[in-house]
Amino acid sequence: MYQGDQGNLDAPQQPPEESSNRTFLIVAGLLGGIVLLSLACLAGVYFFAIRPNQSTANQQAAAQATQNAQVQQALTATQVAVSLATPTPAPTDTPVLAEATSTEIPALTTDTPEPVTATVGAALTQAANAELTNVPTSTALPKTGIGDEFGAPGLVIAGMMLIAVIFLARRFRATPTK
Repeated sequence: MYQGDQGNLDAPQQPPEESSNRTFLIVAGLLGGIVLLSLACLAGVYFFAIRPNQSTANQQAAAQATQNAQVQQALTATQVAVSLATPTPAPTDTPVLAEATSTEIPALTTDTPEPVTATVGAALTQAANAELTNVPTSTALPKTGIGDEFGAPGLVIAGMMLIAVIFLARRFRATPTK
């Protein structure tokens, strides 16, 4: 039998020592801290920016509802006043005297346009009206998305941070543990 380079297979081999997870725990703690800090910032933005705007919007809606109720009440009062107005007296019958007059009969003319000419004229009129109609079109881009929120400097900083995370993760993986 060929035993090759292995020599004695029956001898128990010791498993390698477990490395400490200190680096992993540090990175996990940093990421957890960043998540908690982000949540705290989001809560601050909500309480200081979004929530006051919502109460202002509710107040504006209540003011608009009050104004609408006042307008409706005024219109109802106007309608009631119109319906209670005194009726005008009925007209009396006044006899009209008929006098005979001569009436001239106009001469018959045959100036009726041909149907084809009338159709073309109507089509040209519609085309002229269509040219006068202004169709609104949007020329501005929407103001939504992360680029509009943070602008170019914010996107560059975020990109640099992500590249730094990539390099740090690769370095931590390549660093031998003790």
